[in-house]
Amino acid sequence: MALPPLVEPAAELTVDEIRRYSRHLIIPDVGMDGQKRLKNSKVLVVGAGGLGSPALLYLAAAGVGTLGIVDFDTVDESNLQRQIIHGVSDIDKPKAQSAAESIAEVNPLVNVVIHNTALDRDNVKEIFSQYDLIVDGTDNFATRYMVNDAAVLLGKPYVWGSIYRFDGQASVFWEEHGPCYRCLYPEPPPPGMVPSCAEGGVLGVLCASIGSIQVNEAIKLLTGIGEPLVGRLMVYDALEMEYRKIKVRKDPNCALCGDNPTVTDLLEDYEDFCGAVSAEAEEATLNATITARELKDWQDAGKDLFLVDVREPAEWEINRIPGATLIPKGEILSGEALSRFPQDRQIVLHCKSGVRSAEALAALKAAGFKDAVHLQGGIVSWVNTIDPSQPSY
Repeated sequence: MALPPLVEPAAELTVDEIRRYSRHLIIPDVGMDGQKRLKNSKVLVVGAGGLGSPALLYLAAAGVGTLGIVDFDTVDESNLQRQIIHGVSDIDKPKAQSAAESIAEVNPLVNVVIHNTALDRDNVKEIFSQYDLIVDGTDNFATRYMVNDAAVLLGKPYVWGSIYRFDGQASVFWEEHGPCYRCLYPEPPPPGMVPSCAEGGVLGVLCASIGSIQVNEAIKLLTGIGEPLVGRLMVYDALEMEYRKIKVRKDPNCALCGDNPTVTDLLEDYEDFCGAVSAEAEEATLNATITARELKDWQDAGKDLFLVDVREPAEWEINRIPGATLIPKGEILSGEALSRFPQDRQIVLHCKSGVRSAEALAALKAAGFKDAVHLQGGIVSWVNTIDPSQPSY
């Protein structure tokens, strides 16, 4: 359904702005009025990473008057495969600062506001209240639910996107006119079920595909043209080059925007709500977690170890701990690989960062391997502490 423009038009466009945005101005649906609305708009992009990079660049190029960037991370070499707003010279620089500098090169007429901080329960409402529209480029469920809840409580529309390997999704959530994110996903997935992009990977160009859809939806909302993706989920399969649209209805039983909401304010702890690991995994790791240094000491002392890497084969090809055996987590959880584990050796599990190995550890302990342990911080900790010659990812 068509919606009225989100913002009022600015008083005028300067001669420089008319020259810069001339290709917009000659589109009848945009014209002077639409471009003035963009100039008068304030848009916050949450995250200057994979989705935030193309979103920020195209919002700036389109002439959005004020762009807010909220990101507390720094640029890492592994970001450059997809986060095109950053370059080699930006490594170790705050992402928000790097993004602001790139925006200034694209369009110096844009006012950039940097929020070099992590969004949390204490600041999210104050930051969101300064903007007309939120563009969500986050990559974890805890922040997604917090962004949704804050947007609903403040009556703000927001454009959501998600990417993983070759698949992407995008939608517009606006409680006043349709469903919210909780209507689509009432509960987060079970801990460990959906790996992050850092664990599962993402095709770099997919960020541009979904990020550009997000900007397209933002422009439509700000100017009041077309039919935004309110109540519709766009699903993109890059391998099959297929787009699908799925209807998403407002859930009358939604805990946040339903007829009888039970969530009336921000949650105390979104990490706890989403659960980095399951309760079973958390219990399994108690007194069953070792550090990289302890593992190295065990190896040097000749302790009889059965060291198991629970990552996927593609990750195994990047780096590995000497002496490890590859048994992917899925084969442990299904029970398929349990016969490969010895009863008379010290079992040590590891993954990339410790989340997957904790879940695998819970399965092993439930199967009777009571003395099994896992490596805190995974192979990331091993590389950083013991073997920095190995590549990280």
